[in-house]
Amino acid sequence: MRPQRYRAIAEEIADDIRSGALPAGTRMPTHRELARRYGVALATATKVYAELTRIGVVVGERGRGTYVRDLSGFGGLDGRRLPTWTRTADLSFNQPLAAEQGEQLRHVLRELAADGDPAALLAQHPAGGRSADRAALTEHLLGNGLNVSSADVLVTAGAQHALDTVVSAVVGPGQVLVADAVTYPGLKLVAETRRVELVGVPVSSAGTDLDALETVCRTRPVAAIYLMPTLHNPLGFVLGESARMRIAQLARQYDCVLIEDATYAFLQPDSPPALHTLAPERTCHIGSLSKNLATGLRYGYLVAPPAHRDALVRVLRASSWGTSAVVAAMATRMLADGTVERLQKRRRDDARRRQDIAMSELKDLGYQANPAAYWGWLTLPQDLRADIVARRLAADGVLVSTADAFTVRPHAANALRLALASPPLDELVGALRALWDAVRLI
Repeated sequence: MRPQRYRAIAEEIADDIRSGALPAGTRMPTHRELARRYGVALATATKVYAELTRIGVVVGERGRGTYVRDLSGFGGLDGRRLPTWTRTADLSFNQPLAAEQGEQLRHVLRELAADGDPAALLAQHPAGGRSADRAALTEHLLGNGLNVSSADVLVTAGAQHALDTVVSAVVGPGQVLVADAVTYPGLKLVAETRRVELVGVPVSSAGTDLDALETVCRTRPVAAIYLMPTLHNPLGFVLGESARMRIAQLARQYDCVLIEDATYAFLQPDSPPALHTLAPERTCHIGSLSKNLATGLRYGYLVAPPAHRDALVRVLRASSWGTSAVVAAMATRMLADGTVERLQKRRRDDARRRQDIAMSELKDLGYQANPAAYWGWLTLPQDLRADIVARRLAADGVLVSTADAFTVRPHAANALRLALASPPLDELVGALRALWDAVRLI
């Protein structure tokens, strides 16, 4: 069987890209120019670019065109890593750790071993967690301004597990899940694996375009809306109370579930009320102890609306049955003894210190960030491609994330997301200066 015409054209262009005949950064013809060149309809040319985007060899930018991607693998959703011995600094992933946390872990493990019945840690936990663990998380949430019942708090293996659980339980295959057009990459992975249609709405550093959100809700059968109202990752904004109230009203009017990602909310404790406070009957509030305690613990939570609780527990039982008993015991102990609260304060101070450094080093490059955030957003000049900058930085041992990892297709910004939490401060300064050189000198 002959391949469809658009696939044949896409394969020909992809071969030219892989061979280097079309080098990285090349601006592709417009859809109309491509249609003329190959003697096909405009709709066929559009399918060609959709196929090239799907296989990852081009990237489209709204208002700027379509460009050949760098294929070294250092950009995109699942960027290539560098061996630790060649890595100068990792600005692609936030993994905050305080120097004394290794000793804290040793202390907690000793306490657990000295308890009266350590064999209890070998028992299987129920799906959703033990009552003692849920109660500790409930107290933690209350300290962060969220007053919920422990019966509605479910323990998960991190925020990503919570997110996957919610999407699996409340959004069926083929149904519409709405999110900001620039959003958390883990949501894109969940939508893809669960075969959910992810629809992006315009967003800027000022926040979500709520008029566009309402238009989507009015014209499409939306099952759920995913938002990061406090410290959006990667744009850093915090939605005001009036915006949150309108979102709650839209969710009620169009009968949508709200998925509120509060993973980084602890960095800005004086933010407006959570969406769950405004619409508790339809908001799934998710978070974790990854960024305020340690990413390797994989311990998170999900505040479940009563109407969806049974479905959420069923998905938890199907996906993992329960969380690690040892990790749950450690997390509950550190919640109770004040370790988490102390580390949250340290993280807030550390984030502001690192952000001050980034603002100082990158102030002439158009760098944008919330002073409380562990990350920032750098829009690149028109003559630079984000994936090419990422490859050249990788050659110097510096890893960054490109905007297409955070972008709901089809269009990506020509920008970088910079994660500031992982490197020691002196390495952070060196990495930011390498970035400055890469952007200014290319």
